Amino acid sequence: MDKKEMISGFVDRHLEDIALVNDTIWEFAEPGMKEYKSAAFYGSFFEERGFHVDMGVAEVPTAFVASWGEGHPIIGFLGEYDALPTLSQEAACPEKCPVTEGAYGQGCGHNSLGAAAAGAALAFRDYLRENGLPGTVRYYGCPGEEYGSGKVFMARAGLFDDADICLTWHPGDMNQVKATSSLACISAFFEFTGVSAHAAANPHLGRSALDACELMNIGVNYLREHIIPEARVHYAYLNAGGIAPNVVHDKAKIHYFVRAPKIRAAQEIFQRVQDIAEGAAKMTGTRMQMHFHEALSDCCNNRTLERLMQEAFEEIGAPCFDAEDVALAERFRKTFTPGDLADIPATLEGMGIDPACISMDAPLHTGILPYTPIERAMPGSTDVGDVSYCVPTAQCTVATVALGTPGHSWQMTAQSRSSIAARGNAVAAKVMALTAAKAIADPELMRKAKEELARTAGGKYECPIPADVKPTL
Repeated sequence: MDKKEMISGFVDRHLEDIALVNDTIWEFAEPGMKEYKSAAFYGSFFEERGFHVDMGVAEVPTAFVASWGEGHPIIGFLGEYDALPTLSQEAACPEKCPVTEGAYGQGCGHNSLGAAAAGAALAFRDYLRENGLPGTVRYYGCPGEEYGSGKVFMARAGLFDDADICLTWHPGDMNQVKATSSLACISAFFEFTGVSAHAAANPHLGRSALDACELMNIGVNYLREHIIPEARVHYAYLNAGGIAPNVVHDKAKIHYFVRAPKIRAAQEIFQRVQDIAEGAAKMTGTRMQMHFHEALSDCCNNRTLERLMQEAFEEIGAPCFDAEDVALAERFRKTFTPGDLADIPATLEGMGIDPACISMDAPLHTGILPYTPIERAMPGSTDVGDVSYCVPTAQCTVATVALGTPGHSWQMTAQSRSSIAARGNAVAAKVMALTAAKAIADPELMRKAKEELARTAGGKYECPIPADVKPTL
C-alpha cells in the first residue's frame, strides 16, 4: 500500500472526529483570544486520543500545543478556532437567517480549518505508529487569528523553533497551494486627552481631543501619497468624543492598521504615523498615548515545501461533490452580488493564473489550480506569516464553499457547517497528512526547505510585537 492509500485510509477513519470538531467549534463561535470553550474542548479531544496537551502557552489562556511521539522529525499542524462578530447564521441555510442577531459566527471557516488540521494530525500519528517511524506530531492550537495575533505570541515564546516543518490550510472557494505572500500588519490605538469646555461660552479654555484625531487623520491622508503603493493604512474611531456638539471634547480614541508587503516596511510607515499623531497632539495642546495592540509579519514562502504540497494535492485530488452539494451551492450563488462573481477572474489574474482554467458558471470548484509562485503579497494578512519566519511552512486552500463566496460573510458561516465543507475538510486533512508523510521520507528535501528559509527570512526571527506588550485578552 502506498503513502496516498495509507493516509487516505487513516483520514477516513477519523471523519467522525473531524465532523465532531467542525460542528462543535462552529456552535461555540467565540471571539479571538477568548475562545475558552473551544480551547477546553480541544484539550479534552486530544488528551482522549493519546496526546499530551500543554494549555495556556505563550501567556494566552486559549493557546495550546498537543503533542504525540518524541524526537525528530517534528511536524506541526496549525489549527484556528476564532469567529467573527455579527456573522451568526443558520447552518447550510442559503437565506440570511442569524441564529442569534448580532452574535459571532464562523465567517472565515476557522471551525473547519482547525477540524481538518486535527484530522491531519491524527492521521499522521496513525501513519507513524503503523510504520514504526520515529517523530513527533504537534497540533498548535492558535487563537485570535482575526483579532489578537495568537501565533505571533506563540512564535515570540519560541514554540515553533524546534519544529522541522509546519503545515496548514484555509477553507475557501478554490483548490490550490498558496504560493503568494501576505501583507504584514501593525495595529495600534491612539488616545488623545484634552480639556473640556463649553463650546460657546469659553471655547478658548478647551483643548479638543477630537480635533487632534481629525488632524491626525488629515496628516495620514497626506502621508498616503508618499508611501509605497502596495501599503494600506486604515482607521476607525473608537471614541469620537461624545454626542454633544456644544462641548469641547476632552477624550477621543482612534484605531489604526498599517499594512505593507514586508514587516520592516510596515514598521517604517507605522513610525511615521506615530510621528503624525504626536504632531497632532502638539497642534491642539492635547496629550497622546499610543497603545500598541498587535502586529504580524508577512508570509515567508517556502517553495520547496509548497511544491511538495502541490504534489500531494494532485495525488489526493479535489473534493468530489454530489448532486445535493451542487444544488446547495447553486442556491448560495443566487445570494452573491455581481461583484462577488466578477472577483473570481480578477483573483486568478492577480495570482498569475489564466481565468479560463475555471468555469465561471460552475457552482463549485472541482479542479486543482496549477502551482504558480508569485513574488508579491495577497491583499490580506495572517499571523501564519510569523510561523513561516520560524519554520518552513506551507499552506493550501480547499473548496469548502460555493465558487465566489465572499470572505467574512454570513454565506461563509452557513457553508462552514454543511456537506460541502465536510468533503473539503476530508481532502484538506489528507493533503496535509500526505505532505508530512512525503516530507519525512525525504530528509534531503527537508534540509533544502530549511536552507531556503535561512536565505529568504534574512536571519533569526524578530517578533514585530514589542517585548513589553502582552496579549490582548
